[in-house]
Amino acid sequence: MFIVNPASGAGKAGREWSAVEQWLPSAGFQFDVARTTRPLEATEIAQRAVRESRPVVVAVGGDGTLNEVVNGFFHNGAPIPTTSKLAMVPLGTGGDFRRTMRIPPDTRGAIEVITGGLVRRLDAGCVTYQSHDGSTAVRHFINIADAGYGGEVVRRVNTGTKAFGGVTFKIIGLTTLLSWKNKPMTVVIDGVPHELKKAQQVVVANCQYFGGGMRIAPSASPTDGVFDVILIGDAGKLETIRGIGDMTSGKHLDQHNPKMELMYGKRVSVTSPELVRIDLDGEQPGFLPALFEIQPGAIEFITPR
Repeated sequence: MFIVNPASGAGKAGREWSAVEQWLPSAGFQFDVARTTRPLEATEIAQRAVRESRPVVVAVGGDGTLNEVVNGFFHNGAPIPTTSKLAMVPLGTGGDFRRTMRIPPDTRGAIEVITGGLVRRLDAGCVTYQSHDGSTAVRHFINIADAGYGGEVVRRVNTGTKAFGGVTFKIIGLTTLLSWKNKPMTVVIDGVPHELKKAQQVVVANCQYFGGGMRIAPSASPTDGVFDVILIGDAGKLETIRGIGDMTSGKHLDQHNPKMELMYGKRVSVTSPELVRIDLDGEQPGFLPALFEIQPGAIEFITPR
């Protein structure tokens, strides 16, 4: 079951998928295609396919589309019993999850992974947070979650244009930085509290990349059963801009910056007395307080061999 978000990548997914469907029958397997028309519809389609144990459920789009499909593998915070495998054809804006998993960016290469790849059990993150209407909500993520500056960037990306592709995150990231003010946050990692009087953001990473190619968590692995947690304290605007190159290459944690700390944990609570947005795989579903919990090996994903 291919679940296609035609709006991904500012319409790139819809345009390219039309061409893919012309040659896809020659790939040698039977398939169905469902195109989404509204937010969260991919979750509903995926959940039906997962309950039917369709052999493979494929997210066609960006990291946000993948997040919706991932959530279709869960119900009430727990994995749905299934034999379905998850796969991805990356046709979105940021392309961050595919970088860690080394999924080819071209559609033919991605389809070849689906037909001849290796099935691996990946960890997922389960998040309990405050939704936009003030209620408590639960949602899953497979790539990276964060609270603070990243949540504000994602809000602006998703309510603006994505016509610039992956560079969109960097452009809006810089414009957001100009007006951003660091927030007080309390982070509790596996029961140990960390008080941040002012924090730019707290990153809870299952994989390595976010923000359109920033290698924020270079040692993160979606198969190790723990989150990489990066605490970014009272970083200023100029030092953030100067550090973009190191963060893109993944060298930022080698600089012994006292405002940046890498920790590991399975249960991460983040609170703040101020309004702080969260980001899950490039989606912006709500605010702190949030509890991030690892679910080891919760989902089977088809990866390159």
